[in-house]
Amino acid sequence: MDTVFIVAIVFGSIVTLAGLLCVTVLLAIKMRHTGLSARERKKSNDEAMMIQEIYRGLEKMEDRIEALETILMDGRTTSGDKK
Repeated sequence: MDTVFIVAIVFGSIVTLAGLLCVTVLLAIKMRHTGLSARERKKSNDEAMMIQEIYRGLEKMEDRIEALETILMDGRTTSGDKK
C-alpha cells in the first residue's frame, strides 16, 4: 500500500512539473509574440515625446545662457576700456 502512494506521489510530481514547464513556455511565447499592448505603446510614445520636449527646452536654455554670458563678458570688457 505504501508503494502505491509513493508511486502516485512521484508520478503526480512529474506530471505537475511537466505541466508547469509547458505553461511557462507557452506564456513566454505568447508574451514574446504579442509584445506591447496598444496602451503601453501609446504611453511609451507619450513619454518619448515629453523627453524630447524637455531636451529641446534644455537646449534653448543653454543657448540663452551662452548669450547672457556673452553679453556679460562684452559688458565687462567695455566697462574696463572706459576706465
